Amino acid sequence: MGHGVSCARTGDEHDYFRAAQLGDLDALTALLAADPSLALRATLYDRLSALHIAAANGRLEVLSMILDRGVPPDAVNRHKQTPLMLAAMHGKIDCLLKLLQAGANILMFDSVHGRTCLHHAAYFGHVDCLQAILSAAQTTPVADSWGFARFVNVRDDHGATPLHLAARQGRPGCVQVLLENGAIVSALTGSYGFPGSTSLHLAARSGSLDCIRKLLAWGADRLQRDSAGRIPYAVALKRNHGACAALLNPSSAEPMVWPSPLKFISELDPEAKALLEAALMEANKEREKKILNGTKFSLPSPSHCDDDDANIVDDTSSEVSDTELCCICFDQACTIEVEDCGHQMCAPCTLALCCHSKPNPTTLTLPSPACPFCRGSISRLLVARTSTATAGDPDKPASPQLARRRSRRSHNLSEGSSSFKGLSSAMGSLSLSKLGLGSSRTVDSDIGDLDKPEHDL
Repeated sequence: MGHGVSCARTGDEHDYFRAAQLGDLDALTALLAADPSLALRATLYDRLSALHIAAANGRLEVLSMILDRGVPPDAVNRHKQTPLMLAAMHGKIDCLLKLLQAGANILMFDSVHGRTCLHHAAYFGHVDCLQAILSAAQTTPVADSWGFARFVNVRDDHGATPLHLAARQGRPGCVQVLLENGAIVSALTGSYGFPGSTSLHLAARSGSLDCIRKLLAWGADRLQRDSAGRIPYAVALKRNHGACAALLNPSSAEPMVWPSPLKFISELDPEAKALLEAALMEANKEREKKILNGTKFSLPSPSHCDDDDANIVDDTSSEVSDTELCCICFDQACTIEVEDCGHQMCAPCTLALCCHSKPNPTTLTLPSPACPFCRGSISRLLVARTSTATAGDPDKPASPQLARRRSRRSHNLSEGSSSFKGLSSAMGSLSLSKLGLGSSRTVDSDIGDLDKPEHDL
């Protein structure tokens, strides 16, 4: 579909649309001064207005000038596409933000596949545009009438949600953003890709290892079958995506799953969330190494610093490390603090604690875990506050809590085992069950060859 200048009725029209495409403000000003009605005209065949052309080509000044003349932001072309949709397709974030500011409707559907601007941003992999649309959806009256969750999971004419499109196209950044904003990871398609596919089937079909990682970390079911009875593992094998198939193999170790149904997890502050997500990625990376070890898909080994350098530890840094040492694993610094009791743990142990409980089969929700030290209810997780009082005064006696930590660490290192070490190893190696996140059935479609239904058994 062209977004340039096609047939125009007059020479002035052609010059006007050409100036919009090139961003020639002087020519546009002169043409509009001579004939103000040009602002409302469209090309003869594609019905592209100057707003469409400016949005598709990233001409922000032209877009602003035309909007300032009172031209409505939701003009549609021959395919019922708005300037907002074209800005999302082409990743023109400045134009997209300007259109949203001008009140562009985020819930309009085109006539090609019945898709919204959110579908287009996800399909073409423009994360910044996707985030801007989702941000607008939380405040606009249109989204309020639908509800934010319904908007995130809106389906096109073939039943494809934005998450389905992002997974099929191999857009891991968009997959992550959509999952964080409530996209249903287990939703089924209708005719898109292959009937009854989940996002995991579609990621396996495209061979996107990064999308598969993110979907698995958000609870995607490796045993879910499409309408032909195939699990994602079988789809990856058929497409010769060996590394994807290895991770999707039901006999391989279960991935660690982000416990999204837990209220205090879903409302984490950004810093604490980043720490826990990094711990989850690291845990799943170790799992991947074990699964792919010895195969041609083996992950590259990380570079290690020289052993002599690694063993050189300053006494002061050792003291600070002791002060913040996690009492569960005795290995990493405490980075997460439990509210309201104030006990601290490292991010990997916190994540393992949150992932340990299975969901209630009747409600598909997880019980909130208790603090492993005082058994009190965890209401919130925060970034741990580092105490430097003792570290700054070497003559000041250590607190009883620090003394107990050092004693436990010494006992652990000298004897090789302890109850805390056992808990640590158990939490680190447990096969964590995936969370039941509910599923809904849908239908699905795309642009070009990838949009056509795939009836290959």
